[in-house]
Amino acid sequence: MANFSWRKAALVAAVVPMMALSACSSTGGKPADTGNVGGGQVATTDRIKIALIAHAPAGDTFWDTVRKGAEEAAAKDNVELLYTSDPEAGRQAQLIEQAVDQKVDGIAVTLATPEALKGALKKAADAGIPIVSFNAGESASAQLGAFTHFGSNEQLAGQAVGTRLAEGGFKHPVCVIQAQGHVGLEARCAGVKAKVPGTEILYVNGADMTSVESTATAKLQASKDADVIIGLGAPITLTLLKSVSTAGSTAKVASFDLNKELAQKVSDGSVLFTVDQQPWLQGYSAVDALWQNKRGGFKIGGGQSVLTGPAIIDQSNAAEVLKFAEQGIR
Repeated sequence: MANFSWRKAALVAAVVPMMALSACSSTGGKPADTGNVGGGQVATTDRIKIALIAHAPAGDTFWDTVRKGAEEAAAKDNVELLYTSDPEAGRQAQLIEQAVDQKVDGIAVTLATPEALKGALKKAADAGIPIVSFNAGESASAQLGAFTHFGSNEQLAGQAVGTRLAEGGFKHPVCVIQAQGHVGLEARCAGVKAKVPGTEILYVNGADMTSVESTATAKLQASKDADVIIGLGAPITLTLLKSVSTAGSTAKVASFDLNKELAQKVSDGSVLFTVDQQPWLQGYSAVDALWQNKRGGFKIGGGQSVLTGPAIIDQSNAAEVLKFAEQGIR
């Protein structure tokens, strides 16, 4: 049943953005009869201001891809994009409040720590500012005032990984969480554990890659039965490859998320597979949905989340994905 759900999610991820792009792209389709948007032209709707507020840590290439998608949508939709981020929940809440004070026309926000953002988002809702969430916090999205969420169902993604590992005969995974309390990361590992009960959780400080490497190395040295170690982000996974080597471990490496270097590692077999949530689509869709809401009161998703993943990338399709990763959009 879980495998069927994963395939359904992948289908939705493929179809929904394609529909949105075919309807709204500046390069395809017949121009609208109203003249609001023309092929190859920026929208002629009034310029609006949208704040995209993430919990992104410095130096994580995943968020560069999110931002590229958001910037492309903003350029097409005649939007002034205010991109800010902070991995500390309290400071992210402050960024939301600053956006409210700036009287933005819409807020796109990640909900890695939803409880900490509740008060700030209530201020936005009370001010009549439409909200969408993306990337993290799907389960809390509607409760915090967002009219839709763009991202992968993290529990489902974790189960997809667990199913794949179980089919490969792995019994003792180590799932590495780089930010304790992050609801999406916790859900990923919970999903893996649901399918492979022998899964252990290892918490590391994702802001310090030297610490990540040493903590993971020590774990692998102490846990001789660990047969696979799972990174929940591309920079973490690339660091775990070093830990496996340093520890002299026979554990394989699997991953979530993607960047160019990780796509290459999957392609050459150094990493078993990764689960892509298509971050470019998350950034693009979040901005475009707020523009559509301002333009016509549209609410993409019909009150439901719009899935951008999970999509498993392994040696069978990594080379194709790598082409897009080299362009900075995967």
